[in-house]
Amino acid sequence: MSAAAREMQSPGNPDPAQDPVALWASAQVTTLGAVDCPEYGSPAWSALRAADPRRAAAIITAAEQWRRHNAREAWLDHLLIEDPERWFAHVTAEANAYAARIAPALARRPTFDELAARRSAQVEPREVVAAAGWPPVAIPGRPGYWRHRGAHGAQLDLPYNTRQEMAA
Repeated sequence: MSAAAREMQSPGNPDPAQDPVALWASAQVTTLGAVDCPEYGSPAWSALRAADPRRAAAIITAAEQWRRHNAREAWLDHLLIEDPERWFAHVTAEANAYAARIAPALARRPTFDELAARRSAQVEPREVVAAAGWPPVAIPGRPGYWRHRGAHGAQLDLPYNTRQEMAA
């Protein structure tokens, strides 16, 4: 028998086929013939007549769920005292399974340090250069001025962007 199967048949999770109280509750609900019982204490349950078998079936079902819940809590409390490692393994099993499922996606994400390094990486700005045969280039940080290529490749910053204005 696997560890998971033993865990499911622990006092906190009894095997319904081996639990006489669970068998009795199941037999009672079956005997009542109630189908689609509303949840105990719900407005739909309160609206049922006292003689409606669904009302009794909901009470028996709620009582059985409460009994199983208390048995599981008592078992976990006992396990915490007797075998803390097994208790920890039991209460973290779902979280461990979830972590194992999402680990590949998390491994592909950059870490905080990697993101910070990307943000701090400074690229040296290139100087704006007007090339021969191309129109003037707008100068960043200096609105209204364009860099022109002058005679012998000289770079000129002028307040207009056409060659005709430059020639005039």
